Amino acid sequence: MFTWFKKLLFLSVATLTLVSCGDSNNTVNNEKPSLLIYCGITMVNPVKEIAGILESQLGVRFLISQGGSEDLYQSLKAAGKGDLYLPGSASYRKKHIDEGLLGEFVHVGYNQAALFVKKGNPLGLDADLKHLVNSQYKVVIGDPGSGSIGRETKRILDQAGIFEEVKKNAVYMATDSRNINYALTSNDAELSLNWRATGFFDENRNQISVIDLPAEVAKPKKLLMNLLVFSKYPEQARAFMEYAASEKGQAIFRKHGFLDNQLKSDDS
Repeated sequence: MFTWFKKLLFLSVATLTLVSCGDSNNTVNNEKPSLLIYCGITMVNPVKEIAGILESQLGVRFLISQGGSEDLYQSLKAAGKGDLYLPGSASYRKKHIDEGLLGEFVHVGYNQAALFVKKGNPLGLDADLKHLVNSQYKVVIGDPGSGSIGRETKRILDQAGIFEEVKKNAVYMATDSRNINYALTSNDAELSLNWRATGFFDENRNQISVIDLPAEVAKPKKLLMNLLVFSKYPEQARAFMEYAASEKGQAIFRKHGFLDNQLKSDDS
């Protein structure tokens, strides 16, 4: 476990505003170091909460660039700047580690996919993936080329031997978990496959019901927070990593619907 967080508690206390990447509100506290976190959309809520806790303790501001995991990686690669990268699956670290941009990491929990329906499950569906190929239902799934949920969707449906059928049946393929949920809440879809934690977001919980899939179908996927090798503020970034993996940080991830890092799994 890192010790950087304890070392940095002496830093000046200041109230800072958490802003997203691209926000032009840089006139307040702009003398403070700004750390950029590339964060998959599904994990934004716990990351924002942890950032809000640590900004004053570390004397920094955290900027969050959110999007699909692959899109985020390509952005950080092109920009050559930033401090932390949290994709929706450990597979992104495995895919890109040889490029040399991802340094040390911590395990902050697990994502798990689930079927999503409108609140109350008006169609009376169960946890059967074959519903996704039924032309009676409006289906939206994630694009495997842009985000972690699309990649996981393809893995699950390939395993079931129905990916191409589902792809043909889908109204469209969304770029990320947020747009999949928007498809349900805007009536573009009646059924989708998404990261289960997003069903418990404040903006979704009253509009979406989650149908959990068995673990052998939807295997929990490790969430690894990566330090970027070109980070200008590695000590503060490590402090964030330590807190996210700590008992307090894990309580925050659980509150937002994630499985914590104590889960026993073979996933890598």
